[in-house]
Formats: sequence, C-alpha cells, structure tokens
Amino acid sequence: MPGPARLGDIVAALAPAFGGELVGDADLPITRLAPLDEADATSIAFLANPRYASQLASTQAACVIVAPAQRDAAVARGAAIVADNPYLWFARLTQWWAARTRAVAAVGVHASAVVEAGARIHATASVGPWVYVGAGAEIGPGAVIGPHGHIGAGAAVGEGTRLAPRVTLMDACRIGARGIVHSGVVIGADGFGFAPEVRGDDQHWVKIEQLGAVLIGDDVEIGANTCIDRGALADTVLEDGVKLDNLIQVGHNVRIGAHSAMAGCVGIAGSAKIGRHCTAGGGAIILGHLELVDHVHITAHTVVTRSILKPGQYSGLFPIDDNASWEKNAATLRQLHTLRERLRALEKRSPAP
Repeated sequence: MPGPARLGDIVAALAPAFGGELVGDADLPITRLAPLDEADATSIAFLANPRYASQLASTQAACVIVAPAQRDAAVARGAAIVADNPYLWFARLTQWWAARTRAVAAVGVHASAVVEAGARIHATASVGPWVYVGAGAEIGPGAVIGPHGHIGAGAAVGEGTRLAPRVTLMDACRIGARGIVHSGVVIGADGFGFAPEVRGDDQHWVKIEQLGAVLIGDDVEIGANTCIDRGALADTVLEDGVKLDNLIQVGHNVRIGAHSAMAGCVGIAGSAKIGRHCTAGGGAIILGHLELVDHVHITAHTVVTRSILKPGQYSGLFPIDDNASWEKNAATLRQLHTLRERLRALEKRSPAP
C-alpha cells in the first residue's frame, strides 16, 4: 500500500486537466478521503452542497475542496483547493486515488482458468481463477476478468474493461472499452418470451428462442446483480456511457441511449426505447414497447405506462384496482386540473347565495 500523498502532488496531478487552485501548505500529508464530519488531520474532504456549509468551520480535514464562494471561509480554517465544481473535482480525485492505492490484477491467465480453442486473450489482460472463456471469445488489452467469471463463445470484452468476480457474459454478447461490471451481473440471459398454446382445456406456454445478443458500448458501468436480457431477434443495446445501479432488470430488445443512468431496482420491459441523457429513480418501471425521448427524467417508483415524447421530469403512482375501474379512474384523474379550472370559472360567474 502506498504511503501518504503530498497535497501539492495531488493538485499537480489533477489541476492541469481539471483546474483548481491550492491555497495553503502543499506539504501536508494526505492518507485518506473522507466526509467533512468524519475527516481527520490527514484527510481531504469536499463541500459541494450548501446545506453542509456549517460543517466547514468544525471539520478537522487537512484540506477541503470548495467552490469560489466558500474560498474565504475555507482558507480561514486551513488548506483549501478552490474549484469551479467541487463535486466533480472530488470525483476525479477518487479515480486518481483508486488508481494509486488499489491492487493491480496479475497479468496473464490463471492456471485454473478454462480457455477454449480459438479464444483470443490479449497478453496484457488478466483472467482470474476458475474463469471460463468460450471458443472464439475475445478479451482486449488490459481487461480484467475476475474469479469465477464466464465469458461465452464469441463474446467480447473491450480494452480496460473490468469484470468483478462471478460476472456472466453469455455467448455472442459484447461490452466495449473501460467498462465496469460488478459481481453477479448476467448479460445475455434469455429474454422473457413465450407464445400461448391451448391444448384441450389447458393453456401452455411455448418458448420463443432468443436469437439476438447484447451489445454494450464504451464507459458503461453495471451494478451488482443486474440482469440484461439478450434480444429475441435483434439485439439489446446499451450505448456509450450508460450507468446502471444494482438489481436492475433490462428486458429483451431494450435500447438505452448514451449517458443515461438508472438507480437501483428499475425495471425496463422488453422493446422499450430510452433516449440519451435520461434518468430513472429507484424502483421506477418502464413498460414494454414504449419510447422515452432524450432528456426524460423519471422519479423514483414511477410507473411509465405511455411513451414520453417531450423532455422533462415525470412522476406518477396510482393505486391498484381491477383493470376496468383503474382505466376509468386514470382517465378521470388526467382531467382533474381541467375540471378544477372549469369549476373555478363557474364559481366566478355564479354569485354566492
């Protein structure tokens, strides 16, 4: 484990690319990153949300990253890094710190791994213990496949992508460069597709074979135990920069546009099309075959039951009922604002008794 970092060295490493000015002692030793209220004399912290400004005077942090508006208050208590966007600067700092302190995966293929004929593994990649790599699979430069991983036949892992232990990338599925996939993720399981068949007095389900794949772009992060189903005929697609939290279900033939982000437990049903720079709060549900245009933001636990063709923020939760009653009540609910305005207009025209 590396020793303390010198505060001046931190700023020298990050400021040329991301800006920021150091005010104070450049020789201060930094041993960890910490929240304002838990920082000690060798910690670096940040202040981005004004509601925590009161902690600035009391924090024991060696250095605090602040916006220009908090410069004087920060300098009055000690060293400070002044940046236009303290939260973003801190995010960059966490990346720098992780690259400096995390153990580096051993390059090469572990003796316990099983690599089928025709698989191509770059000399700088790391394939951990008990990994399976299928025939014709490709693992790019600097990629890391954690222990017990499964890389299916014809699958591909891009340059610098890291798969944590027990990640499954099924046959013919692909993920681009610099991805991060956390433990328990399954990419390319069968989508949920069955045709009903009546046999006598019984209804049975006939499986529709899922013949597509999953294609994932660059710089995508996928949280633990998230499942992304392969397409039925065409492919399920996640474009560049998509960020998915833990325990998310992405159905078959879904398309998620570049740089969209979904919080935990979101469910996206099959063939939904989600635009670029969209977000969904935790527990939100997007029904199948719907379209969300770019820059649509869904709040937590909202159930999206219709396509959204105008950018903006949307919310909605409605009690369960039998379907006929629910549809009538939902239709009435959508007219409540109009009905209220009509009632107000009538009240203005009618004198009080």
